[in-house]
Amino acid sequence: MGAKDALKEFGVGAVDATVIDSNEASEAFVSFEAERVTSQGIHATTENLASEDPLEIQLCYGMPDNREIRSISVTMRTPGNDPELAVGFLLTEGVLRDVDEIEKVCQFEDDTSKQPGSLKDSVTGLSKNTGVSKNIVRVDLASGVSVPLAQLRRNFYMTSSCGMCGKASLSAIRSVCPPRRQNAFAISSEILFTLPARMQGAQTLFERTGGIHGASLFNTAGDLIALREDVGRHNAVDKLLGRAFLEDRVPLWDTLLLLSGRASFELLQKAVMGGIPMVAAIGAPSSLAVRVAREFDVALIGFLNDKRFNIYHGQNHVIGKDVGSRKGEHETSN
Repeated sequence: MGAKDALKEFGVGAVDATVIDSNEASEAFVSFEAERVTSQGIHATTENLASEDPLEIQLCYGMPDNREIRSISVTMRTPGNDPELAVGFLLTEGVLRDVDEIEKVCQFEDDTSKQPGSLKDSVTGLSKNTGVSKNIVRVDLASGVSVPLAQLRRNFYMTSSCGMCGKASLSAIRSVCPPRRQNAFAISSEILFTLPARMQGAQTLFERTGGIHGASLFNTAGDLIALREDVGRHNAVDKLLGRAFLEDRVPLWDTLLLLSGRASFELLQKAVMGGIPMVAAIGAPSSLAVRVAREFDVALIGFLNDKRFNIYHGQNHVIGKDVGSRKGEHETSN
């Protein structure tokens, strides 16, 4: 059974795409007792904190008579939408190119995933809430799908290591980047001004905890297509892309990615791999993120709020009466 058929069987397509699945929401935050200090004194309080737990991503591949299971990565994430996270990670690392390459996605409660007959909750894109944290997701590839393990190890090291130079990092993206097409995405400045408030209004976990990253997809009309939240900004983006990939919507040529914080090199890399034509961040971009945007023609917006934003690449993709004219010298944002 292919991934698209499995999505229909498990009803994933019917789940609201803008929030984490409701049966996983209870695992996304934990309540702790704390002491709150104000100018008037100190008193006991209960705080909701974003959950942060390890998730191991495994890959199963090979011919039917010679299947191998290999651990690919361990990431610290907020529980919820874990199958999407695993699929999105494999997409952005160049392992997955088509949804039909996936046979199934399985989630496990412990390290029994390599033992025959121990499979629990075999699903694609959806897991049941048993009250026990499931910390392993295994993506089973269809028979005969090749896995470039050497390239995967090399690119994962080059794109995640702080010591690698920008030239090597850009080369790593080029080596796995799917074919790009001309960027035809365009959105009005007036709609851009409204996007942070629209995303914030849907960030239920941020409202509960005050300490979690958000990533969302919008269309040119400013409609919120999907939202994911996680303690790791890269995980939030992987969950978004994994969801879209499982629904066979990648590349996302007609969508904008909005980030609740800064735009790093790693997040621009993921946007490139997902075919996203524009990235907007409420915070600042890094210097290497701007280089990626210009190298791969991804329109890049920074410091976005309801009154202003900076365009670091792709001014022609922003429509507005004042966008085409400059009011003076370049401004510096703090």
